[in-house]
Amino acid sequence: MTANRDDQHETDNESSGHALPSPGLFARVRAYFLTGVLVSAPLVITFGLAWWFIEFVDSKVMPLIPGHYNPVYYLPEGYQEYGIPGFGLLVILIFITVVGWFTTNFAGRALIKLYERILARIPAVRSIYGAVKQILETVLANQSNAFRQAVLLEYPRRGMWAIGFITGQTKGEVQNLTEDTVINIFLPTTPNPTSGFLLFVPRKDIVILDMTVEEAIKMVMSGGIVTPPDRRSVEAQAKPVVSAKTYEDLDVLREKENTPVLVSKHPEPGNENADDKSREDA
Repeated sequence: MTANRDDQHETDNESSGHALPSPGLFARVRAYFLTGVLVSAPLVITFGLAWWFIEFVDSKVMPLIPGHYNPVYYLPEGYQEYGIPGFGLLVILIFITVVGWFTTNFAGRALIKLYERILARIPAVRSIYGAVKQILETVLANQSNAFRQAVLLEYPRRGMWAIGFITGQTKGEVQNLTEDTVINIFLPTTPNPTSGFLLFVPRKDIVILDMTVEEAIKMVMSGGIVTPPDRRSVEAQAKPVVSAKTYEDLDVLREKENTPVLVSKHPEPGNENADDKSREDA
């Protein structure tokens, strides 16, 4: 009724020749300013962080380069204080590439095995080194599927949904102690997706999302402000895939074959005996 009245009111205004008032000068200037902020702020922040990172790397690397190898000393007077922005970062990239090339040789592999055996004899260092190496190998290895799929799961309780990332198939003692086939899920926090929780979720309780990992990370970092579009077909969008299994005002007493036995927290008067009987049957 309200929508019909509003439409009728707009039609009457148009037919009577009274057009809607146009926004004033202040409103237009305010809209232009906000649009400029949305366009320029990401660029400024991105270039500012990039420039800070380059200067930080240069300040740590350039003093380590001997004087006759440092191109800054060959600049004309008056320009040496400015240096060559990004040269220290270039040196780091070349150094890492050379290290990678060296480790592919027989001598490099032998040297790596030697210092790994040395580090393995140091109690505190071997734990840190082993953990960091395993994480980097998992994330950077080409054959790994870590952080390659975004999923939807119910967390922190039934009826609430969260975005997580598959980090691998659960193995070892955790899987052997669990009846269901579980998956390692990394649940990031907002707005810092580098921190979060490790969850072991049954495979049947997760839903694979069509959005990319990058899109899911942007959604998490923005707190839901940046929402990727649904690229599925119209027919697929019209059919829900999941639903909450329980609600806030109900308790799950037992689940058999994915059919929960539910009892209201606030039973109606006169039904207390029926509730007690259902609990005894459960």
